[in-house]
Amino acid sequence: MTLIYQALCFQMNSRFRVVALVVLSMFGSVLPASQALADEVMVAVASNFIKPMQTIAKDFEVQTGHAVKVSYGSSGKLLAQISHGAPFDLFLSADTDKVTRLIKSDLAVSGTEFVYAQGRLVLWSNTAGLIDGDSQILKHGDFKYIALADPKLAPYGEAARETLETLALYKQLKPRFVQGENISQTYQFVQTGNAQLGFVALSQVTNPDGSEQGSGWLVPTALHQPINQSAVLLKRGQDNPAATALLAFLRKNQTQVIIQSFGYDTTAPISPKAYAFAR
Repeated sequence: MTLIYQALCFQMNSRFRVVALVVLSMFGSVLPASQALADEVMVAVASNFIKPMQTIAKDFEVQTGHAVKVSYGSSGKLLAQISHGAPFDLFLSADTDKVTRLIKSDLAVSGTEFVYAQGRLVLWSNTAGLIDGDSQILKHGDFKYIALADPKLAPYGEAARETLETLALYKQLKPRFVQGENISQTYQFVQTGNAQLGFVALSQVTNPDGSEQGSGWLVPTALHQPINQSAVLLKRGQDNPAATALLAFLRKNQTQVIIQSFGYDTTAPISPKAYAFAR
């Protein structure tokens, strides 16, 4: 901007220099408010929500001008980091329990918590046709290893444990477990073939166009406790406009549509999606 003004001044006589300065000053003052007032928000996000969060963060940045920085991990590990002073403004957990614990510890703002998504568990293999849309392969045992996330750290791991307990297969299959620290590592075990199948988040194997990878069985919700994924504003972010704006953005219908497109249920009045793994 300074170089433009100097060029104009060089070509103009002194009578017009003041006019040029005023015009350029006005031009600079009408920058979009989203750019002039942009802030940054630090978000801790459960690893099952990587793909939708990438899309949501991009849309949020474009629409508001705020910057989003995200750290992913198991909900349990993220809880520990927040409890030890990690500089996060928002927490998107894969359950409600850890959010409640943060509120009780006075590390999160009471009244800001809400369920942003309801996760779905799927027994999945990267091999097409290996899982024929039901749980029979678990009973027949035609595999060497089965992956699941650590139930102590990851809500999807706890849901997998509950599912196997309900099916009376937990003790039988336990010697074959390959346990991931979080649901992302669990997915990698199956995706790379280190485990022939495993319990992962439906969002990890579902594309926004509705197509799915490999073969799988969408676990009926009656077999485990609901995977209600809760978000909350942390005390560190209560005075951060970007943090409060992102929390509100998660509630918008347009964001709920994005969340549903990745295989989650939401409370938004949108038609339920049919999945190929559900038969």
